Amino acid sequence: MTSASTWGVVDVHAHFVTTSYVDAAVAAGHTRPDGMAGWPSWSAEDHLRVMDANGIERSVLSISSPGVHFGDDAQAVELAREVNLAAANAVERHPDRFGFFASVPLPDVDAAVAEAAHAIDELGASGVVVETNTHGRYVGDPAFAPLLAELDRRSSVLFVHPTSPPGAEDTALGYPRPMLEFLFETTRSMTDLILSGALKRHPDLNVIATHCGGFLSLVVERLELFVQGLGIAGGDASLVRESLSQLWFDLAGTPVPAQADALIRQVNSTHLLYGSDYCWTPAPLVAAQVATLDAHWSADVHGSWRDLVAANARHLWPNRVAETAGRIGT
Repeated sequence: MTSASTWGVVDVHAHFVTTSYVDAAVAAGHTRPDGMAGWPSWSAEDHLRVMDANGIERSVLSISSPGVHFGDDAQAVELAREVNLAAANAVERHPDRFGFFASVPLPDVDAAVAEAAHAIDELGASGVVVETNTHGRYVGDPAFAPLLAELDRRSSVLFVHPTSPPGAEDTALGYPRPMLEFLFETTRSMTDLILSGALKRHPDLNVIATHCGGFLSLVVERLELFVQGLGIAGGDASLVRESLSQLWFDLAGTPVPAQADALIRQVNSTHLLYGSDYCWTPAPLVAAQVATLDAHWSADVHGSWRDLVAANARHLWPNRVAETAGRIGT
């Protein structure tokens, strides 16, 4: 297997679906998931072609919104195990090309902790994926603390993927929710993790925020103002930047030049990772986004974006999560 020291670009925001998963989601009423026209198709072979065409060495697969819990705890436990086994099978068939984030059946916290442990220990998951909110309860909710504590104990990775917020039918203005609501959701959930103290309480938890953190980089000073001025989170404004430094950010979407530059000014470039958002982002748009990175990335200031995200992925997995690094390359 390829040495971790020679990693190229790692795509941390890469999705897959299975026929049975889509069937379960549609049966639960998700015929137009998050306001999108329908469901994408996926195969490992198609995904590998997209990776090869765009110079992506590895992809860490995950189930996207709306997750695996459609209202019934027992069915969610079963569906989480099913998709995790499917992802593990893809990794087994292509160990140098794929890893995966395990789905967990929140809001059933005990079952989520158990599935996370099983997926990491037995299936080789590279971390866990959760939605920004689960039936209206956000990641920093005290009820979800046992899952965060388990991942913190393992120095593991939590990939927080946006989903539709409560009341999205009224707030999205009829547009697909990934266009704007997902960015608001990422901003909201990361703010919650920061101001709830969840990140401070779990210093070895590595959280990936999607799409350059949404609008988080634009509101840092505003958060500090409210913390200090209103006594939120104990009134200690330093909590904001200290917690911000614990987050990792993927470049899914079209974040250059404006969004990525704004984020780098707040957190520097050492926690940036690459994300394609395939298969929800079609292959031609993945290529277009890579071309935008190639054309508009400030390489004269930050160096090659490919070299940067490859180095950052090495730091995230081999150095900090050594026990799972082998699952996506050693």
